[in-house]
Amino acid sequence: MEYDVVVVGAGPAGLATACQLMQLAQKNEKEIAVCVVEKGSEVGAHILSGAVMDPRALFELFPNCKEDGAPLNVPVSEDQVMFMTSESKAVNIPLMLAPGFHNDGNYVISLANVCRWMAEQAEGMGVEIYPGFAAAEVLYHDDGSVKGIATGDMGIGADGSHKDSYMPGMELHAKYTVFAEGCRGHLGKQLIRKFNLDAGCDPQHYGIGFKEIWDIDPAKHKPGLVIHTTGWPAARNTASGSYLYHANNNQIAIGYVVPLSYDNPHLSPFDEFQQWKHHEKIKYYLEGGSRVAYGARALIKGGPTSRPKMSFPGGLLVGDDAGTLNFARIKGSHTALKSGTLAGETLFEALAGGAEGKTDLTDYAQRFNRSWLHEELHKWRNFGAYLHKFGTFIGPALAFIDQGIFKGKLPINLRDPKPDYACLKPAAEMPKIEYPKPDGTISFDKLSSVFLSNTNHEEDQPCHLTLIDPDIPMAANYPKYDEPAQRYCPAGVYEIVEDDTGKHFQINAQNCVHCKTCDIKDPAQNIVWVTPEGFGGPNYPNM
Repeated sequence: MEYDVVVVGAGPAGLATACQLMQLAQKNEKEIAVCVVEKGSEVGAHILSGAVMDPRALFELFPNCKEDGAPLNVPVSEDQVMFMTSESKAVNIPLMLAPGFHNDGNYVISLANVCRWMAEQAEGMGVEIYPGFAAAEVLYHDDGSVKGIATGDMGIGADGSHKDSYMPGMELHAKYTVFAEGCRGHLGKQLIRKFNLDAGCDPQHYGIGFKEIWDIDPAKHKPGLVIHTTGWPAARNTASGSYLYHANNNQIAIGYVVPLSYDNPHLSPFDEFQQWKHHEKIKYYLEGGSRVAYGARALIKGGPTSRPKMSFPGGLLVGDDAGTLNFARIKGSHTALKSGTLAGETLFEALAGGAEGKTDLTDYAQRFNRSWLHEELHKWRNFGAYLHKFGTFIGPALAFIDQGIFKGKLPINLRDPKPDYACLKPAAEMPKIEYPKPDGTISFDKLSSVFLSNTNHEEDQPCHLTLIDPDIPMAANYPKYDEPAQRYCPAGVYEIVEDDTGKHFQINAQNCVHCKTCDIKDPAQNIVWVTPEGFGGPNYPNM
């Protein structure tokens, strides 16, 4: 199938690209064919975000979006920031000391529902959207420029045979292909390597973010209340953070973010999150309530020094495929949206001007660097490096001096050259961490949590969690690091099991929530996440 533009991923960046491009096409009476492929079973099924949204980019793209039904229903009414000193105590941090956490004019949202609304606008303008089709392969012209993508075959058994349901994938050819897969995109990672897009950049840095939605006692519900915390129970030298957002309908969204630069292989991010919920300030809201949804997703936080070149012959990287999240504000929706609208403008200008599809649209970076998006990200460029280099106490103090006093204008660019996977220390050198058992009321185990994510994969298919060397988990990672995959995975995918023949590394691929943490944190870089059969993975209703 032939298109002018193919977009991979129906998240905020991909949909903004398509919508901006079609708006300009209609305004200028140009015929442009645009297709969006989405690996989730529906638009929004794989979308997970906190989320408090800065609406600036959405308002620019759709000035009348509120009147047109965009789900911006809960304006932020109050901000609180706390440092937790113990399981029962917390100190309030004045907002003047946390300049990134001012949320006046922002909204507590479900990003999945915002994406569903954006998809409706895109389809109304003629964009073709195909959910349930995973982009599995980049296609190239003979000269090496990107030609498009191929979706994955369906109906292949675990042994590689064709089942009765076999259906070959489709090739989608385009003048330009936009990769908007989100954090640690499977194809984006390949493109960065093939075109050497990260030359001169720091390694990308990541965190793993958890989210649960709870129905709570109406007497405790305060629509628009936004709480951020740090401190307890974060492991030593781990600058974890957390949030509690009051949405509508007596629901709250709670979550916890652990940077994947942590050094203790005994650390379990999932259990850190479950333990955090027992803090008196958090448990107060959860008692008498019920958990209705769970999910987890890696997030990208390296900042401008880690962001690769975003264009290459025949295509663009947008959103978190390129690393546009503002980690200091814990916000990436508006930055992804803006990167997409800039891409849409760039593509329209190229197509309207008759540019050859194999062109490297380097003016995308120029447009990016002239925008408020660049200004915002540049202002906060050193935040992550402060935390990594100077720890959980001195780092935030330096960040405050940088932002609160100098407004991000200090003439320094801190570099953070150590990749997250290389930060782990041998298990024998690090203290073991004993986590409390979940009580089934406030805290829970992994498998009951995965059940709430509505995750499903066709069982008889090739495993999408591939090992470059199948011997490494037990021969190298287990003796040195006590195989950390069994702890950093938020879904119980990786286990060490024992039978009469000894201990073995087991992969329960059906549990995978597509968070990509294993692809990032494995110390041997031996696990490679590839796309499973279409429709597989979580089915988040309103995350």
